[in-house]
Amino acid sequence: MPLHIELIGSLAAVITTLCWIPQIIRIVRHRDTASISLVTNVSLVLGVFLWLVYGMMISSWPVIAANGTTLLLILTILGLKLRYG
Repeated sequence: MPLHIELIGSLAAVITTLCWIPQIIRIVRHRDTASISLVTNVSLVLGVFLWLVYGMMISSWPVIAANGTTLLLILTILGLKLRYG
């Protein structure tokens, strides 16, 4: 795949992956997850997991890296949701 296409995918991956960090920081600081939807986050975990599998199947490192990292971040949010209610 051409380099410019991989760079666009990589930039998109970085942006959409890092967007979860402020949410995690806020949850940890305030210990409040009342406004976080459990159903939405479980659905998101399943969807991101499938994107990760897809990335592995097509051997696309931007898809694999972004979704692997995003999966860890969303699982962190899900764990915090279960811990703090």
